[in-house]
Order: sequence, then C-alpha cells, then structure tokens
Amino acid sequence: MVGFNSGVQLSAQERSSFIGKTYGWMSLALFVSAFVSFFAANAVFGADGRLSRFGMVLFGNGMIGFWVLAIAEFVVVMWLSSMIRKISFGTAAIGFFVYAVLNGITLSTIFIVYRISSIASAFFGSAAMFAIMSWYGATTKKNLSSFGKYLIMALIGIIIANVVQFVIHLVTGNPMTFLNFIISVASVAVFTGLTAYDTQKLFRIAESANGSDDYQKISILAALELYLDFINLFLAVLRIFGKRR
Repeated sequence: MVGFNSGVQLSAQERSSFIGKTYGWMSLALFVSAFVSFFAANAVFGADGRLSRFGMVLFGNGMIGFWVLAIAEFVVVMWLSSMIRKISFGTAAIGFFVYAVLNGITLSTIFIVYRISSIASAFFGSAAMFAIMSWYGATTKKNLSSFGKYLIMALIGIIIANVVQFVIHLVTGNPMTFLNFIISVASVAVFTGLTAYDTQKLFRIAESANGSDDYQKISILAALELYLDFINLFLAVLRIFGKRR
C-alpha cells in the first residue's frame, strides 16, 4: 500500500472516520461482487438447461472469456496500486468498483460448482475469521511488518503453485486434488495472516489520515487490500469444506 505520513497525530474521531470509510468501501464492494455473481450465475444457463450466450462467452472455447476477465482483474489491481498517486479520487473509486464487478462475474462459477449451503457456510466462517484477525491486527502491540514480508513471499509461492497445478491439469487432465487441498490450506493461513497485517497497516496510516484527497485514495486502496484478503480467504475455505453439486 502507498503511504502518506505527515507525522501529525489526529483526533480519535478523524482516525475512526478514515477507518470506517475504508471498511465501508470494502463492504460495498463485497455487496456489488455478490450481487453481480448471483445474477451472472443465473444468466449462464438458458431455459433449456444449456449454456446461454453469456455462458458460452465465459465458458466456451476453452473458457477464454473467463481467463480474459481474470487477466483484466489483475491489470486493474496493478493499475490502481501503481497509479494511486496520479489519478483522482473519483477515478480510483471507479477502478475499484470495476474490479468488484469483474470479480463478481468470475465468482459466479462458485454458484455452479458448489451448493448454496456450502457457499453460505464458507462465507460466514470466513467472515468470522476475518473479523477475529482484523481485531487482532488492530489491537496487538506487536509489529507485524516483519511477518508481512514472509506472508508476501508465501503468497507468491501459492500463486506459482496454482500456475503449476493449472498447467499439470491442462496437460494431464488430472484434477490434482491433493495439491489443491495443500494450496487451499496454505491460502487460509496466508490470508488470515495478511488480514491482521493489512489491518495493522490501515490503523497506522489512520494516525495521520487528514481527510485530504491523497488519503481518500489511500482509503480506496486499503479497502481493495482487505477485500482481496477476504475474498481469497473465502475461496480457500470453500475449496476445503465446500460440497459440490
């Protein structure tokens, strides 16, 4: 996350306002993604039970449409992270919600693969874990910065393992169930840790968040980081415990 530290200690009300706005952005983005995901899942199949035109765009021709969306999500995150100082607050907010919509479309696949009860259980379980780790990150006196470096390294390892798993599955046709389980367990550990780390980082930035346009944009970027922590934690829990249709 890009930081702006003026060295000025603000009132508790100003800090709370910054933190509240950040969690508000995150919650709104989660709602947008859930809304889009649910309706996108319903649009995948036509009345005859076959893939609709929308479903063919997403899952036809080797799921090219799905992977285009996934790449677009990555590009939006990289763009927001690298350009946050140069773009306006309005542009940052639009980019954030464009990402939430794109992610909602790609997340629509979980409604096709997993039972609704499993999705709900994974969501509430992940929400509880997220809340506990956020509380820990906000209240602990321990500096989590050093842990953050190792968590980022572990996250890179998980990304590489996912790419390897995908390539092996593409070549052999085998689902690599055990490797997927290991990656999912590691993802739960990493994203619970990142939740605490990102929360502590948010609270430290809030110490000098003076309500300027720069800090408004940082609030968006912080919300994106927490959003990603929650979504990835939720997906990892769903892969471990979710019951398929």
